[in-house]
Amino acid sequence: MTEKAELLIGGNGKHQIRMNAAMANRHGLIAGATGTGKTVTLQVLAEAFSKLGVPVFMADVKGDLSGLSSAGKPHLKIDERVSHIGIEGYTQRGYPTVFWDLFGKQGHPLRTTISELGPLLLATLLELNDTQTGILYSCFRIADDNGFLLLDLKDLRSMLSWMGDNSKELKSEYGNISAASVGAIQRRLLVLEEQGAEHFFGEPAADIDDLMKTDFSGNGVISILDVTKLVQTSPRLYATFLLWLLSELFEQMPEVGDADRPKFVFFFDEAHLLFDQAPKPLLEKVEQVVRLIRSKGVGVYFISQSPLDIPEDVLGQLGLRIQHALRAFTPKDRKAIRAVAQNFRANLDLDTETVITELGTGEALVSTLDAKGSPTVVERTLICPPESQMGPLKPAERKERISRSPFSGKYDKAVDRESAYELLKKRAEKAAEEAERQATQDNKKKKTGRSSSRQTWQEAMLKNAARSAGTILGREGGKFLRGILGSLLRGR
Repeated sequence: MTEKAELLIGGNGKHQIRMNAAMANRHGLIAGATGTGKTVTLQVLAEAFSKLGVPVFMADVKGDLSGLSSAGKPHLKIDERVSHIGIEGYTQRGYPTVFWDLFGKQGHPLRTTISELGPLLLATLLELNDTQTGILYSCFRIADDNGFLLLDLKDLRSMLSWMGDNSKELKSEYGNISAASVGAIQRRLLVLEEQGAEHFFGEPAADIDDLMKTDFSGNGVISILDVTKLVQTSPRLYATFLLWLLSELFEQMPEVGDADRPKFVFFFDEAHLLFDQAPKPLLEKVEQVVRLIRSKGVGVYFISQSPLDIPEDVLGQLGLRIQHALRAFTPKDRKAIRAVAQNFRANLDLDTETVITELGTGEALVSTLDAKGSPTVVERTLICPPESQMGPLKPAERKERISRSPFSGKYDKAVDRESAYELLKKRAEKAAEEAERQATQDNKKKKTGRSSSRQTWQEAMLKNAARSAGTILGREGGKFLRGILGSLLRGR
Protein backbone atom coordinates (compact mmCIF):
# COMPACT_ATOMS: atom_id res chain seq x y z
CA MET A 1 0.00 0.00 0.00
CA THR A 2 1.46 3.35 -1.03
CA GLU A 3 2.00 6.02 1.59
CA LYS A 4 -0.52 8.82 1.38
CA ALA A 5 0.78 12.18 0.17
CA GLU A 6 0.76 14.91 2.81
CA LEU A 7 1.83 18.53 3.19
CA LEU A 8 3.60 19.54 6.38
CA ILE A 9 2.26 22.91 7.53
CA GLY A 10 3.85 23.21 10.97
CA GLY A 11 3.73 21.92 14.51
CA ASN A 12 2.99 22.88 18.10
CA GLY A 13 5.67 21.04 20.07
CA LYS A 14 3.37 18.06 20.64
CA HIS A 15 2.67 16.91 17.09
CA GLN A 16 2.96 18.06 13.52
CA ILE A 17 0.07 19.61 11.60
CA ARG A 18 -0.29 18.05 8.16
CA MET A 19 -2.79 18.28 5.34
CA ASN A 20 -3.88 15.25 3.35
CA ALA A 21 -2.94 16.10 -0.26
CA ALA A 22 -6.06 14.29 -1.48
CA MET A 23 -8.06 17.08 0.19
CA ALA A 24 -6.00 19.91 -1.31
CA ASN A 25 -8.50 20.40 -4.15
CA ARG A 26 -11.07 21.42 -1.50
CA HIS A 27 -9.44 24.86 -1.53
CA GLY A 28 -8.24 26.98 1.35
CA LEU A 29 -7.75 30.36 2.99
CA ILE A 30 -4.75 32.16 4.46
CA ALA A 31 -5.81 35.20 6.48
CA GLY A 32 -4.29 37.62 8.94
CA ALA A 33 -3.31 41.21 9.56
CA THR A 34 -0.40 42.84 7.76
CA GLY A 35 2.98 41.62 8.98
CA THR A 36 1.77 38.41 10.63
CA GLY A 37 3.41 35.96 8.21
CA LYS A 38 0.86 35.29 5.43
CA THR A 39 3.48 35.57 2.67
CA VAL A 40 5.82 33.04 4.31
CA THR A 41 2.91 30.65 4.81
CA LEU A 42 2.06 31.01 1.13
CA GLN A 43 5.69 30.28 0.30
CA VAL A 44 5.73 27.15 2.49
CA LEU A 45 2.57 25.78 0.88
CA ALA A 46 3.90 26.48 -2.63
CA GLU A 47 7.10 24.57 -1.80
CA ALA A 48 5.13 21.65 -0.38
CA PHE A 49 2.95 21.37 -3.48
CA SER A 50 5.98 21.63 -5.77
CA LYS A 51 7.69 18.76 -3.94
CA LEU A 52 4.60 16.65 -4.57
CA GLY A 53 4.87 17.37 -8.30
CA VAL A 54 1.94 19.81 -8.36
CA PRO A 55 2.33 22.93 -10.56
CA VAL A 56 1.54 26.18 -8.77
CA PHE A 57 0.41 29.62 -9.95
CA MET A 58 0.62 32.64 -7.67
CA ALA A 59 0.49 36.42 -7.92
CA ASP A 60 3.33 38.36 -6.30
CA VAL A 61 1.65 41.47 -4.90
CA LYS A 62 4.52 42.81 -2.79
CA GLY A 63 7.41 41.66 -4.97
CA ASP A 64 8.96 39.33 -2.39
CA LEU A 65 8.09 35.86 -3.73
CA SER A 66 10.85 35.64 -6.35
CA GLY A 67 13.12 34.18 -3.66
CA LEU A 68 11.35 30.85 -4.20
CA SER A 69 13.81 30.21 -7.02
CA SER A 70 16.87 30.50 -4.74
CA ALA A 71 18.02 28.54 -1.70
CA GLY A 72 17.50 30.08 1.70
CA LYS A 73 20.33 31.05 4.01
CA PRO A 74 21.13 29.41 7.38
CA HIS A 75 19.92 31.22 10.46
CA LEU A 76 19.71 30.34 14.15
CA LYS A 77 15.99 31.13 14.30
CA ILE A 78 15.34 28.75 11.42
CA ASP A 79 17.27 25.99 13.17
CA GLU A 80 15.25 26.52 16.34
CA ARG A 81 11.96 26.30 14.46
CA VAL A 82 13.03 23.18 12.56
CA SER A 83 13.89 21.52 15.87
CA HIS A 84 10.69 22.65 17.59
CA ILE A 85 8.46 21.32 14.80
CA GLY A 86 10.55 18.17 14.35
CA ILE A 87 11.15 18.52 10.61
CA GLU A 88 13.23 15.70 9.19
CA GLY A 89 15.46 16.18 6.18
CA TYR A 90 15.14 19.95 6.12
CA THR A 91 17.35 21.27 3.31
CA GLN A 92 17.57 24.81 2.05
CA ARG A 93 17.00 24.80 -1.69
CA GLY A 94 15.46 26.71 -4.55
CA TYR A 95 12.41 25.58 -6.53
CA PRO A 96 11.71 25.59 -10.27
CA THR A 97 10.06 28.90 -11.12
CA VAL A 98 8.91 30.85 -14.16
CA PHE A 99 8.37 34.60 -13.93
CA TRP A 100 5.47 36.35 -15.64
CA ASP A 101 4.42 39.98 -15.88
CA LEU A 102 1.48 41.53 -17.73
CA PHE A 103 3.76 44.47 -18.62
CA GLY A 104 6.61 42.19 -19.74
CA LYS A 105 9.17 43.88 -17.47
CA GLN A 106 9.65 41.44 -14.58
CA GLY A 107 8.89 38.29 -16.55
CA HIS A 108 7.37 36.90 -19.71
CA PRO A 109 4.28 38.77 -20.94
CA LEU A 110 1.01 37.06 -20.08
CA ARG A 111 -1.76 37.97 -22.50
CA THR A 112 -5.25 37.04 -23.53
CA THR A 113 -7.58 38.32 -26.23
CA ILE A 114 -10.73 40.39 -25.90
CA SER A 115 -12.76 37.47 -27.28
CA GLU A 116 -11.34 35.04 -24.72
CA LEU A 117 -12.02 37.39 -21.83
CA GLY A 118 -15.67 37.63 -22.85
CA PRO A 119 -18.33 40.31 -22.33
CA LEU A 120 -19.19 39.49 -18.70
CA LEU A 121 -15.69 39.93 -17.32
CA LEU A 122 -15.00 42.86 -19.64
CA ALA A 123 -18.16 44.66 -18.54
CA THR A 124 -17.11 44.16 -14.92
CA LEU A 125 -13.62 45.43 -15.67
CA LEU A 126 -15.05 48.55 -17.35
CA GLU A 127 -17.68 49.03 -14.60
CA LEU A 128 -20.50 49.34 -17.14
CA ASN A 129 -24.15 49.75 -16.29
CA ASP A 130 -26.83 47.36 -17.58
CA THR A 131 -27.49 49.29 -20.80
CA GLN A 132 -23.81 49.57 -21.65
CA THR A 133 -23.29 45.90 -20.80
CA GLY A 134 -26.07 44.99 -23.24
CA ILE A 135 -24.34 46.93 -26.02
CA LEU A 136 -21.06 45.17 -25.21
CA TYR A 137 -22.79 41.81 -25.55
CA SER A 138 -24.18 42.98 -28.89
CA CYS A 139 -20.67 43.96 -29.95
CA PHE A 140 -19.39 40.44 -29.34
CA ARG A 141 -22.41 38.94 -31.13
CA ILE A 142 -22.01 41.20 -34.17
CA ALA A 143 -18.30 40.41 -34.32
CA ASP A 144 -19.05 36.67 -34.28
CA ASP A 145 -21.77 36.99 -36.93
CA ASN A 146 -19.44 38.91 -39.25
CA GLY A 147 -16.30 36.87 -38.63
CA PHE A 148 -14.42 39.74 -36.93
CA LEU A 149 -11.79 38.67 -34.41
CA LEU A 150 -11.61 40.80 -31.27
CA LEU A 151 -8.01 40.40 -30.18
CA ASP A 152 -6.93 43.70 -28.67
CA LEU A 153 -8.28 47.08 -27.59
CA LYS A 154 -8.06 48.67 -31.03
CA ASP A 155 -10.25 45.87 -32.39
CA LEU A 156 -12.87 46.58 -29.76
CA ARG A 157 -12.73 50.35 -30.29
CA SER A 158 -13.05 49.95 -34.06
CA MET A 159 -15.97 47.58 -33.66
CA LEU A 160 -17.81 49.97 -31.34
CA SER A 161 -17.21 52.89 -33.73
CA TRP A 162 -18.56 50.87 -36.64
CA MET A 163 -21.63 49.92 -34.60
CA GLY A 164 -22.27 53.57 -33.80
CA ASP A 165 -21.97 54.57 -37.47
CA ASN A 166 -24.33 51.78 -38.56
CA SER A 167 -26.73 51.75 -35.62
CA LYS A 168 -29.83 52.24 -37.82
CA GLU A 169 -29.03 49.22 -39.97
CA LEU A 170 -28.21 47.08 -36.91
CA LYS A 171 -31.22 48.10 -34.83
CA SER A 172 -33.70 45.58 -36.24
CA GLU A 173 -31.50 42.59 -35.43
CA TYR A 174 -29.43 43.68 -32.42
CA GLY A 175 -31.59 46.30 -30.73
CA ASN A 176 -31.03 49.97 -30.08
CA ILE A 177 -27.39 51.05 -30.06
CA SER A 178 -27.26 54.54 -28.62
CA ALA A 179 -24.38 56.86 -29.43
CA ALA A 180 -24.23 57.95 -25.77
CA SER A 181 -23.68 54.39 -24.52
CA VAL A 182 -21.11 53.63 -27.20
CA GLY A 183 -19.30 56.84 -26.27
CA ALA A 184 -19.35 55.91 -22.57
CA ILE A 185 -17.79 52.53 -23.32
CA GLN A 186 -15.14 54.16 -25.49
CA ARG A 187 -14.23 56.54 -22.65
CA ARG A 188 -13.91 53.60 -20.26
CA LEU A 189 -11.59 51.90 -22.73
CA LEU A 190 -9.39 54.99 -22.84
CA VAL A 191 -9.08 54.91 -19.04
CA LEU A 192 -8.27 51.20 -19.17
CA GLU A 193 -5.62 51.81 -21.80
CA GLU A 194 -4.02 54.50 -19.65
CA GLN A 195 -3.75 51.90 -16.88
CA GLY A 196 -1.68 49.65 -19.15
CA ALA A 197 -4.34 47.20 -20.31
CA GLU A 198 -3.07 47.29 -23.90
CA HIS A 199 -0.20 45.08 -22.71
CA PHE A 200 -2.68 42.48 -21.46
CA PHE A 201 -4.84 42.13 -24.59
CA GLY A 202 -3.27 40.61 -27.67
CA GLU A 203 -1.32 37.67 -28.98
CA PRO A 204 0.38 35.31 -28.48
CA ALA A 205 -2.20 34.49 -25.84
CA ALA A 206 -1.23 32.49 -22.79
CA ASP A 207 -1.27 28.71 -23.20
CA ILE A 208 -2.68 27.20 -20.01
CA ASP A 209 -0.51 24.13 -20.51
CA ASP A 210 2.59 26.30 -20.03
CA LEU A 211 1.48 26.96 -16.46
CA MET A 212 1.20 23.26 -15.67
CA LYS A 213 4.73 21.96 -16.04
CA THR A 214 7.05 19.83 -13.91
CA ASP A 215 10.85 19.84 -14.03
CA PHE A 216 13.14 16.88 -14.77
CA SER A 217 13.09 15.89 -11.08
CA GLY A 218 9.31 15.76 -10.94
CA ASN A 219 8.90 19.00 -8.98
CA GLY A 220 5.94 21.15 -9.92
CA VAL A 221 6.98 24.41 -11.58
CA ILE A 222 5.91 27.52 -9.65
CA SER A 223 4.64 30.28 -11.95
CA ILE A 224 4.98 33.71 -10.32
CA LEU A 225 3.07 36.64 -11.81
CA ASP A 226 4.52 40.01 -10.81
CA VAL A 227 1.60 42.36 -10.09
CA THR A 228 3.35 44.95 -7.94
CA LYS A 229 2.61 47.67 -10.51
CA LEU A 230 -0.72 46.29 -11.69
CA VAL A 231 -2.29 46.23 -8.23
CA GLN A 232 -1.44 49.91 -7.81
CA THR A 233 -2.54 51.12 -11.25
CA SER A 234 -5.52 48.86 -11.91
CA PRO A 235 -6.59 46.51 -9.09
CA ARG A 236 -9.75 45.65 -11.00
CA LEU A 237 -7.72 44.46 -13.99
CA TYR A 238 -5.65 42.31 -11.62
CA ALA A 239 -8.74 40.65 -10.16
CA THR A 240 -10.36 40.24 -13.57
CA PHE A 241 -7.27 38.60 -15.02
CA LEU A 242 -7.01 36.02 -12.24
CA LEU A 243 -10.71 35.23 -12.52
CA TRP A 244 -10.31 34.78 -16.28
CA LEU A 245 -7.40 32.42 -15.68
CA LEU A 246 -9.45 30.44 -13.18
CA SER A 247 -12.30 30.22 -15.68
CA GLU A 248 -9.94 29.01 -18.40
CA LEU A 249 -8.67 26.26 -16.11
CA PHE A 250 -12.23 25.21 -15.42
CA GLU A 251 -13.16 25.11 -19.12
CA GLN A 252 -10.02 23.40 -20.43
CA MET A 253 -9.05 20.86 -17.78
CA PRO A 254 -10.65 17.40 -17.87
CA GLU A 255 -12.56 15.79 -15.01
CA VAL A 256 -10.26 13.72 -12.80
CA GLY A 257 -12.48 12.65 -9.92
CA ASP A 258 -10.82 11.76 -6.62
CA ALA A 259 -7.02 11.75 -6.78
CA ASP A 260 -4.24 11.50 -4.22
CA ARG A 261 -3.15 15.08 -4.97
CA PRO A 262 -4.36 18.04 -7.06
CA LYS A 263 -3.32 18.60 -10.66
CA PHE A 264 -2.83 22.33 -10.17
CA VAL A 265 -2.93 24.86 -7.33
CA PHE A 266 -3.90 28.50 -7.71
CA PHE A 267 -3.12 31.16 -5.07
CA PHE A 268 -5.21 34.35 -5.20
CA ASP A 269 -3.54 37.07 -3.10
CA GLU A 270 -5.43 40.23 -2.06
CA ALA A 271 -8.63 38.29 -2.66
CA HIS A 272 -10.84 41.12 -1.47
CA LEU A 273 -10.09 42.91 -4.77
CA LEU A 274 -12.12 40.24 -6.56
CA PHE A 275 -15.22 40.66 -4.44
CA ASP A 276 -15.26 44.41 -3.68
CA GLN A 277 -18.21 45.98 -5.51
CA ALA A 278 -18.50 42.94 -7.78
CA PRO A 279 -21.90 42.64 -9.49
CA LYS A 280 -24.12 39.71 -8.60
CA PRO A 281 -23.59 37.82 -11.91
CA LEU A 282 -19.84 37.88 -11.34
CA LEU A 283 -20.14 36.69 -7.73
CA GLU A 284 -22.35 33.86 -8.91
CA LYS A 285 -19.76 32.92 -11.52
CA VAL A 286 -16.96 32.88 -8.92
CA GLU A 287 -19.02 30.73 -6.57
CA GLN A 288 -19.85 28.33 -9.41
CA VAL A 289 -16.25 28.00 -10.59
CA VAL A 290 -14.89 27.45 -7.08
CA ARG A 291 -17.57 24.84 -6.39
CA LEU A 292 -17.06 22.87 -9.60
CA ILE A 293 -13.37 23.25 -10.37
CA ARG A 294 -12.27 20.89 -7.63
CA SER A 295 -13.52 17.99 -9.79
CA LYS A 296 -10.90 19.10 -12.33
CA GLY A 297 -8.19 18.60 -9.69
CA VAL A 298 -7.61 22.33 -9.11
CA GLY A 299 -7.14 23.76 -5.62
CA VAL A 300 -7.86 27.48 -5.12
CA TYR A 301 -6.35 29.29 -2.13
CA PHE A 302 -7.41 32.80 -1.22
CA ILE A 303 -5.16 35.16 0.74
CA SER A 304 -6.69 38.15 2.47
CA GLN A 305 -6.56 40.06 5.75
CA SER A 306 -9.86 38.71 7.05
CA PRO A 307 -12.07 35.72 6.22
CA LEU A 308 -14.93 38.21 6.20
CA ASP A 309 -13.52 39.59 2.92
CA ILE A 310 -14.74 36.40 1.25
CA PRO A 311 -18.48 35.93 0.47
CA GLU A 312 -20.12 33.25 2.60
CA ASP A 313 -21.02 31.08 -0.40
CA VAL A 314 -17.32 30.91 -1.31
CA LEU A 315 -15.99 30.78 2.25
CA GLY A 316 -18.10 27.73 3.03
CA GLN A 317 -16.24 25.76 0.34
CA LEU A 318 -12.73 26.38 1.69
CA GLY A 319 -11.37 23.31 3.48
CA LEU A 320 -7.97 24.47 4.76
CA ARG A 321 -8.08 27.43 7.17
CA ILE A 322 -4.86 29.14 8.24
CA GLN A 323 -5.59 32.15 10.41
CA HIS A 324 -2.74 34.43 11.43
CA ALA A 325 -3.14 37.13 14.07
CA LEU A 326 -5.85 39.77 13.94
CA ARG A 327 -5.80 43.00 15.93
CA ALA A 328 -8.74 44.24 17.99
CA PHE A 329 -8.59 48.02 18.30
CA THR A 330 -12.30 48.83 18.06
CA PRO A 331 -15.62 47.19 18.96
CA LYS A 332 -16.05 46.45 15.25
CA ASP A 333 -12.69 44.60 15.25
CA ARG A 334 -13.71 42.51 18.27
CA LYS A 335 -16.99 41.60 16.61
CA ALA A 336 -15.11 40.52 13.48
CA ILE A 337 -12.70 38.37 15.52
CA ARG A 338 -15.63 36.68 17.23
CA ALA A 339 -17.12 35.84 13.82
CA VAL A 340 -13.77 34.51 12.57
CA ALA A 341 -13.37 32.28 15.64
CA GLN A 342 -16.79 30.77 15.04
CA ASN A 343 -15.67 29.57 11.60
CA PHE A 344 -13.36 26.98 13.21
CA ARG A 345 -14.27 23.64 14.69
CA ALA A 346 -13.88 24.22 18.40
CA ASN A 347 -10.92 22.89 20.40
CA LEU A 348 -11.83 22.46 24.08
CA ASP A 349 -8.23 23.17 25.08
CA LEU A 350 -8.13 26.43 23.16
CA ASP A 351 -9.94 29.75 23.48
CA THR A 352 -9.91 30.51 19.78
CA GLU A 353 -11.24 34.05 20.06
CA THR A 354 -8.55 35.04 22.55
CA VAL A 355 -5.68 33.24 20.83
CA ILE A 356 -6.32 35.00 17.50
CA THR A 357 -5.17 38.27 19.03
CA GLU A 358 -2.17 36.68 20.82
CA LEU A 359 -0.52 34.90 17.88
CA GLY A 360 3.05 35.91 17.10
CA THR A 361 4.58 36.36 13.67
CA GLY A 362 4.78 32.96 11.96
CA GLU A 363 2.10 31.47 14.21
CA ALA A 364 -1.40 30.61 13.07
CA LEU A 365 -4.58 28.79 13.95
CA VAL A 366 -4.88 25.87 11.53
CA SER A 367 -7.73 23.55 10.63
CA THR A 368 -7.48 21.02 7.80
CA LEU A 369 -9.78 18.32 6.42
CA ASP A 370 -9.50 14.72 7.53
CA ALA A 371 -9.72 11.72 5.19
CA LYS A 372 -13.52 11.90 5.25
CA GLY A 373 -13.55 15.59 4.34
CA SER A 374 -14.57 16.82 7.80
CA PRO A 375 -12.80 19.82 9.39
CA THR A 376 -10.30 18.97 12.10
CA VAL A 377 -10.31 20.82 15.41
CA VAL A 378 -8.38 24.07 15.29
CA GLU A 379 -4.74 23.93 16.45
CA ARG A 380 -2.33 26.68 17.44
CA THR A 381 0.55 26.08 15.04
CA LEU A 382 4.08 27.29 14.44
CA ILE A 383 4.41 27.46 10.63
CA CYS A 384 7.35 25.66 9.00
CA PRO A 385 10.25 27.79 7.76
CA PRO A 386 10.58 27.86 3.97
CA GLU A 387 13.50 26.08 2.33
CA SER A 388 13.86 28.82 -0.26
CA GLN A 389 14.97 32.39 0.17
CA MET A 390 12.71 34.73 2.13
CA GLY A 391 12.59 37.98 0.21
CA PRO A 392 13.12 38.95 -3.43
CA LEU A 393 15.93 38.12 -5.81
CA LYS A 394 18.35 40.81 -6.91
CA PRO A 395 17.44 42.30 -10.33
CA ALA A 396 20.44 40.63 -12.01
CA GLU A 397 19.46 37.25 -10.54
CA ARG A 398 15.88 37.62 -11.75
CA LYS A 399 17.04 38.61 -15.23
CA GLU A 400 19.28 35.56 -15.38
CA ARG A 401 16.39 33.26 -14.37
CA ILE A 402 14.15 34.77 -17.05
CA SER A 403 16.82 34.29 -19.74
CA ARG A 404 17.05 30.57 -18.85
CA SER A 405 13.28 30.08 -18.89
CA PRO A 406 11.91 27.36 -21.21
CA PHE A 407 9.47 30.00 -22.56
CA SER A 408 12.11 32.54 -23.47
CA GLY A 409 11.19 33.94 -26.89
CA LYS A 410 7.74 32.35 -27.04
CA TYR A 411 5.73 35.23 -25.58
CA ASP A 412 8.18 38.10 -25.55
CA LYS A 413 7.24 39.59 -28.95
CA ALA A 414 3.64 40.63 -29.59
CA VAL A 415 1.94 39.46 -32.80
CA ASP A 416 -0.68 41.64 -34.52
CA ARG A 417 -2.52 39.51 -37.07
CA GLU A 418 -5.52 40.52 -39.15
CA SER A 419 -8.56 41.07 -36.96
CA ALA A 420 -11.55 43.41 -36.60
CA TYR A 421 -9.49 46.61 -36.83
CA GLU A 422 -7.79 45.63 -40.08
CA LEU A 423 -10.98 44.22 -41.67
CA LEU A 424 -13.03 47.30 -40.82
CA LYS A 425 -10.20 49.50 -42.06
CA LYS A 426 -10.21 47.70 -45.43
CA ARG A 427 -13.99 47.98 -45.60
CA ALA A 428 -13.82 51.72 -44.94
CA GLU A 429 -11.06 52.22 -47.50
CA LYS A 430 -13.05 50.31 -50.12
CA ALA A 431 -16.17 52.34 -49.40
CA ALA A 432 -14.23 55.58 -49.67
CA GLU A 433 -12.62 54.51 -52.96
CA GLU A 434 -16.01 53.56 -54.38
CA ALA A 435 -17.47 56.90 -53.30
CA GLU A 436 -14.55 58.71 -54.89
CA ARG A 437 -14.91 56.77 -58.17
CA GLN A 438 -18.64 57.40 -58.34
CA ALA A 439 -18.21 61.10 -57.63
CA THR A 440 -15.58 61.40 -60.36
CA GLN A 441 -17.89 59.77 -62.89
CA ASP A 442 -20.80 61.99 -61.92
CA ASN A 443 -18.65 65.12 -62.13
CA LYS A 444 -17.66 64.25 -65.70
CA LYS A 445 -21.29 63.86 -66.72
CA LYS A 446 -22.42 67.07 -65.09
CA LYS A 447 -23.15 69.88 -67.47
CA THR A 448 -21.06 72.97 -67.29
CA GLY A 449 -22.85 75.92 -65.76
CA ARG A 450 -22.87 78.38 -62.98
CA SER A 451 -21.46 76.87 -59.79
CA SER A 452 -23.81 76.69 -56.85
CA SER A 453 -22.90 77.38 -53.27
CA ARG A 454 -25.28 74.63 -52.17
CA GLN A 455 -23.79 71.26 -51.30
CA THR A 456 -24.55 68.63 -53.93
CA TRP A 457 -25.52 65.08 -53.05
CA GLN A 458 -22.13 63.86 -54.34
CA GLU A 459 -20.36 66.22 -51.97
CA ALA A 460 -22.52 65.09 -49.07
CA MET A 461 -21.85 61.44 -49.86
CA LEU A 462 -18.10 62.00 -50.10
CA LYS A 463 -18.02 63.87 -46.81
CA ASN A 464 -20.01 61.12 -45.10
CA ALA A 465 -17.63 58.51 -46.49
CA ALA A 466 -14.67 60.50 -45.26
CA ARG A 467 -16.21 60.86 -41.83
CA SER A 468 -16.97 57.15 -41.49
CA ALA A 469 -13.59 56.08 -42.85
CA GLY A 470 -11.82 58.52 -40.60
CA THR A 471 -13.46 56.92 -37.59
CA ILE A 472 -12.15 53.48 -38.56
CA LEU A 473 -8.76 54.46 -39.83
CA GLY A 474 -7.90 56.60 -36.87
CA ARG A 475 -6.67 60.15 -36.62
CA GLU A 476 -3.73 59.94 -39.03
CA GLY A 477 -5.48 57.78 -41.62
CA GLY A 478 -8.51 60.05 -41.48
CA LYS A 479 -6.40 63.15 -42.15
CA PHE A 480 -4.89 61.51 -45.20
CA LEU A 481 -8.25 60.44 -46.62
CA ARG A 482 -9.85 63.81 -45.96
CA GLY A 483 -6.96 65.39 -47.81
CA ILE A 484 -7.65 63.28 -50.91
CA LEU A 485 -11.39 63.96 -50.87
CA GLY A 486 -10.88 67.63 -50.14
CA SER A 487 -8.66 67.95 -53.20
CA LEU A 488 -11.30 66.22 -55.30
CA LEU A 489 -14.05 68.55 -54.09
CA ARG A 490 -11.97 71.65 -54.63
CA GLY A 491 -11.17 70.47 -58.15
CA ARG A 492 -14.81 70.63 -59.23
